[in-house]
Amino acid sequence: MTTGPTASNAVARASSLVLLTLATAQFLMTLDASVMYGSIATVAEDVGTTVTGIQAAITLYTLVMAALMITGAKVGAIIGRKRALAIGLVIYACGSFTTAIAPNLPVLLFGWSLLEGIGAALILPAIVALIAGNFTVERRPAAYGLVAAAGAIAVAVGPLVGGFCTTYFSWRWVFAGEVVIAAAILLLSRRIADAPVEKQPRLDYVGSVLSALGLALFVFGVLRAGEWGWIQPKEGGPSWAGLSPSIWLMLAGLFVIWIFFRWEARVVARGGEPLVRPAMLQNRQLTGGLTMFFFQFLVQGGFFFVVPLFLSVCLGLTALETGVKLLPLSVTLIAAAVGIPKLFPDVSPRLVVRSGLLAMLAGTLVLLGGLDVDAGAEIVFVPMLLVGLGIGALASQLGSVTVSAVPDEESSEVGGIQNTMTSLGISLGTALAGSLLFATLTTAFLTNIEQSSAIPGRVKSQAQVELVGGVPFISDADLEAALDEARVSSRATDDAVAAYQDARIVGLRSALAILALLTIVALFLAQGIPTVQPGQGDRGGGVPG
Repeated sequence: MTTGPTASNAVARASSLVLLTLATAQFLMTLDASVMYGSIATVAEDVGTTVTGIQAAITLYTLVMAALMITGAKVGAIIGRKRALAIGLVIYACGSFTTAIAPNLPVLLFGWSLLEGIGAALILPAIVALIAGNFTVERRPAAYGLVAAAGAIAVAVGPLVGGFCTTYFSWRWVFAGEVVIAAAILLLSRRIADAPVEKQPRLDYVGSVLSALGLALFVFGVLRAGEWGWIQPKEGGPSWAGLSPSIWLMLAGLFVIWIFFRWEARVVARGGEPLVRPAMLQNRQLTGGLTMFFFQFLVQGGFFFVVPLFLSVCLGLTALETGVKLLPLSVTLIAAAVGIPKLFPDVSPRLVVRSGLLAMLAGTLVLLGGLDVDAGAEIVFVPMLLVGLGIGALASQLGSVTVSAVPDEESSEVGGIQNTMTSLGISLGTALAGSLLFATLTTAFLTNIEQSSAIPGRVKSQAQVELVGGVPFISDADLEAALDEARVSSRATDDAVAAYQDARIVGLRSALAILALLTIVALFLAQGIPTVQPGQGDRGGGVPG
């Protein structure tokens, strides 16, 4: 009889379908955050607002998602992870549909920032928990690797998809397509097995408010630091007691988060059900994995901020062309995320994580070394391959490392904290790279202008006054148009453009340098990653010094 192999094949097909469904959900969540970066100006014009308004929508989406992620994880544990996924998809689809038909900015904010953010806060922790519930410990590294790879690939192809739709159709078709994809995921999710809940957990309402408020204050402060300044307020910007509002918001957020953990400890001491178990964060393997998640997305967020700027602004590539140049990352990313668990199932997770960080460091340094005024788009090819290899290597291990550090019934909580760390990493990485880029660009540009003999003294003085608050990252054509409007001579214009081109590269190099430094810091902190694959050693241990 052949029932054995037939049954085995059926199980394999079913698990492949589950993995594809969860990977598609992860892809959709990440795609939404990157797909419109190359089309911001078009979207702004279409809904009657400014580029700043659209950037605010993207910022609020990140803010809502980060603030509600931990609460979303607990809601999933209460109602069931499969049901949380389904409800999240419905809310997310409603948000995408609202965004697709949005006539103005308030409707766009409601659909994109609020509804999609709430949906993502339910979906992302559920994905982590459902992988733990549908795959054995031995198969989880490959499953987490593929799902994480799907999310990272969405970052790379997002500008390509957005640019293609905006160029040939309309940006609205992107969000209409998301409704269709969400419906397909919802249909396929019927094959996913939900993890049984042994006891009915309860929602800690006070903890939910405190965690959401603390995270919202901190993330909002980080996201506004580029415009307001990190500590000292920028010229012409708001000032609270002589300091930037950003540092006050971040400090307030950290203080509220401290209160949150004190409250959670009190709930545990009284025998209640906390939103997050404080003892969980004393698990070295878990905190090691969460730290690496934070640093991966810290560097990844900054890298995907810098490279598109170089391609689209410095080289003048279209959104579609920029997306094409980012695609090589996907090749090595998939190869590492899927190939490492399959070819080396018993390899040390710490070794893979450190190798991945070294690949990301190498890619950043190669780009840093090749970046100059005369560089073309070809210089990003090798760095994209190396960074993709590094992200894929990290993706192949980190999800399994964090979830295997705790019992399966706590996987939803881990999913909430894990996705909060990734949101914080992306926000902080983009803000750090951006603020350093603009600060260095301003200093270098003003210095270059001051040293130029072709630029009249009155123009130098005017530039020192008008640009002290910050120099925008613009194309040569935009700068030339601004100088022509100011009636600057052709010779002075040429020198100013040359000075700006040099300063722009200095700014990009500074941003890449801080990303390289952060990657080196992560290499030291990788000591918390275990040396043994989940299932081969003690469940919560395996982290020998």
